[in-house]
Amino acid sequence: MITDARSATIDIFYLISAVIFIFGLKRLSSPATARSGNQIAAVAMGIALIATLFDRSFRWHPINIAILIVGSALGALVGIYFARTVQMTAMPQMVALFNGMGGGTAALVEIAHFTELTRSGAHINSGEALATALGIFIGSISFSGSMIAFAKLQELLSGRPIRYPAQSVVNGVIFIASLAFIIILAAFDQSNVWTWSLLAVALILGITTVLPIGGADMPVVIALLNSCTGIAAALTGFVVHNQILVVAGALVGASGALLTLLMSRAMNRSIANVLFSGFGSVTTSAGAGGDGEAKPIRETTADDAAVAMAYANEVIIVPGYGLAVAQAQHQIRELSEELEERGVTVKYAIHPVAGRMPGHMNVLLAEANVPYDELFEMEQINDEFQQADVALVVGANDVVNPAARSDQSSPIYGMPILNVDKANTVIVLKRSMRPGFAGIENELFHEPNTLMLFGDAKDSLMKLTAAVKES
Repeated sequence: MITDARSATIDIFYLISAVIFIFGLKRLSSPATARSGNQIAAVAMGIALIATLFDRSFRWHPINIAILIVGSALGALVGIYFARTVQMTAMPQMVALFNGMGGGTAALVEIAHFTELTRSGAHINSGEALATALGIFIGSISFSGSMIAFAKLQELLSGRPIRYPAQSVVNGVIFIASLAFIIILAAFDQSNVWTWSLLAVALILGITTVLPIGGADMPVVIALLNSCTGIAAALTGFVVHNQILVVAGALVGASGALLTLLMSRAMNRSIANVLFSGFGSVTTSAGAGGDGEAKPIRETTADDAAVAMAYANEVIIVPGYGLAVAQAQHQIRELSEELEERGVTVKYAIHPVAGRMPGHMNVLLAEANVPYDELFEMEQINDEFQQADVALVVGANDVVNPAARSDQSSPIYGMPILNVDKANTVIVLKRSMRPGFAGIENELFHEPNTLMLFGDAKDSLMKLTAAVKES
């Protein structure tokens, strides 16, 4: 009776934790509530951990307690350190790193539990064996794939697609081998040799799948791998009979899958195209008409650009990854405040795939205390560019390239873009004419209404702010 009461109490706490998780996840959908949503989700995780400690399956052995305390302490210290020290420009690779650790952990827990069952001679039904095999497979892919994504974002590996002869054939063979190990483990032989073999080939498959994907697609890859980690965690929950792990994993898996679809739609590409097309490789771009002639550009100065903005009615700012690299989010806020003091309406246009991960620009601007009501998604603000006096592009490239609308031979053709070229005047802040992740020339830079202001984004914004004050 006591055991039944304890089980019922634990289930209730798991249910409370699941509801709080959902509520926290909902608040993550808006920059205005994201911080509290993260804190609420942390509370839910704390409740789930405490409930798990009193689960009947937890063994209060001194070694288990010591491992739990040491592991939690080390994890907390590492997490706090990185959370406080990692720059916003490095946030995407940190997300990839943490996500990969989740997938790897799920795979190892599956193996440990399966090994314990086989060692004790317990009966393992085909459903448990299949869930274990799939958890190992998906978790391992998530781990190794995320490590490659981390290495690419950290520039430990080239951001360009890394290819080798017969790559598709090799990946196909590895995938078939993985399926064979899953079938053997689930239906024929539950020997530990198959679990470790499956782990090995799945790790290799994660590496070989992400290597040929270019830097432009890393936001989609991160979202997809995050979904894989959630699915692996949910499968682990089925195997170890932990309800909250199933719920939390399902939430992460579903939200990651939805985000992946939304990101792909924002790029007007399918998931298969992202994974197998090699988009993001650098291509050479000829001049006007492909005849090798250089296209003209109009260069400006900070003083001239400041005059155009200071006397405008509306300025729309388009942030990109270059803003994050220059760590110029505070300078752009100062510029916008100075413009607003002069009566100029300032808005920020956020493209879904701007930066290197979903929501990168929103978080970056939130760090500089840019008002949330000034941030607009692409669908909300695209039609307004036609009425804008000035569109200020800071470090964005492919997401504002008109070639996506007009050039059918372009790798980004069909991708929804911000209509900055429709503004009366476009001012682009860039270090150089170097192409973006897609590796193609940006037609926007050669439009007659575009002015190029070359230099470091932080330095250029400081000069613009000073010039606006004096104008």
